[in-house]
Amino acid sequence: MVAPSGASQSKWGKVLGFRGGVVSQVRVVTDSACDLPDDVVDRLHVAIVPLSIRFGDEEFVDRRDLTPSEFWARCKSAKALPETSAPSVGAFQEVFEQAARDGYDSAIVLTLSSQLSATFQSATLAAQAVADTMTVAVIDTLAVSMAQGLLTIEIAERALNGATLNELSAHAENLISKLGVVAALDTLEHLIKGGRVGGAKALLGQVLSIKPLVELKNGVVAEAGRQRTRAKALNAVAQQASLQAPFRRLAMMHGACSEADVATLRGLISAIATEVPIVETNIGPVVGTHGGPGIIGLAWVKA
Repeated sequence: MVAPSGASQSKWGKVLGFRGGVVSQVRVVTDSACDLPDDVVDRLHVAIVPLSIRFGDEEFVDRRDLTPSEFWARCKSAKALPETSAPSVGAFQEVFEQAARDGYDSAIVLTLSSQLSATFQSATLAAQAVADTMTVAVIDTLAVSMAQGLLTIEIAERALNGATLNELSAHAENLISKLGVVAALDTLEHLIKGGRVGGAKALLGQVLSIKPLVELKNGVVAEAGRQRTRAKALNAVAQQASLQAPFRRLAMMHGACSEADVATLRGLISAIATEVPIVETNIGPVVGTHGGPGIIGLAWVKA
């Protein structure tokens, strides 16, 4: 197995992290599809390797050149849908090498689903390139957005408490089957043009003016239902998530949504999930490129 770290030693992850007097010797790395809030990234000393976003001939590095709010603002004026590209092997290798210089003896990388991006492949090749100097475990989370993010939080907290690379890798693998995501979209247009769902279903959705729901199954995007109105779609998101309770961890994420929609879903899920705090975050460019404006959903780790 193999793993990467953040794009640089800036705000995306500090050097050795301390918690309860324990120094973590395992660098925890993920990619920018995780949608983790900045304060969580900083607190848990997580390194993030960014994907890139292209608007026509312009290319931006996620979370460095483009914030979620800047991304959504560009989407409003863009003539064509943006595109994403995976990090290079070199980007991951640079993070691993920096981690070694900072005193880490190993790293664990938690990538978005290998079914959705070449990020896992890049991380694996980079891990192989540094195998003589650092042990890296690369984990395909088969997830994206805050399902990937919640797993990263779990692993980072354990790393700061002194867990070994083998312990972290085994725990991550055990939790992958407990990850879940369900989201409501305003349209399937972005997913269709990005090659993530079938065109026939998109056409049907446009004709019927439905509000589609999507989920992740075995690392790929799948239809999770159809609703006639936005209100019914939000209720369906909360209902489908509630069927997975009790939760170990729970998150709510949204991109370019109305405050009313955000407040509605927040209220619905708060009434259902009372046993765990809810991490709330803005959906960034990677997921937003394929989900489109108005995407809102929930992610969880089952207990």
